[in-house]
Amino acid sequence: MLPARAHPGDAGLDLMASEDLTLRPGERAAVATGWAVAIPEGMAGLVVPRSGNALRHGLTVANAPGLIDAGYRGELKVILINLGDEPFAIGAGDRIAQLVVTPVSLATAAEVAALPASDGRGAGGFGSTGR
Repeated sequence: MLPARAHPGDAGLDLMASEDLTLRPGERAAVATGWAVAIPEGMAGLVVPRSGNALRHGLTVANAPGLIDAGYRGELKVILINLGDEPFAIGAGDRIAQLVVTPVSLATAAEVAALPASDGRGAGGFGSTGR
């Protein structure tokens, strides 16, 4: 079955497993979907967890979001990890993640002697705002 939206207007296309397996607590695996895609130049595919599986079972995408570049042509596999306390069985056809295709800025890196100033934040890092 082709990846599809569960409801009109949904951002994500549901990705289904094409294999059966069980993930023990703490275990991760690259789960096959049986599909390959051609993402257009200037776009990227982001593989994100299904919120219900994450909440109820602790199943999530280990590298969330997984990134599919425009030039990739291999099979889509979803790196899932079971953060729950119980084994999680996956069957062929089960929805395991979502694919969001979105525009990206193809920025280039440049070395500079100094960065421009910013209002308020500066070089403050984790937790430096909202005090």
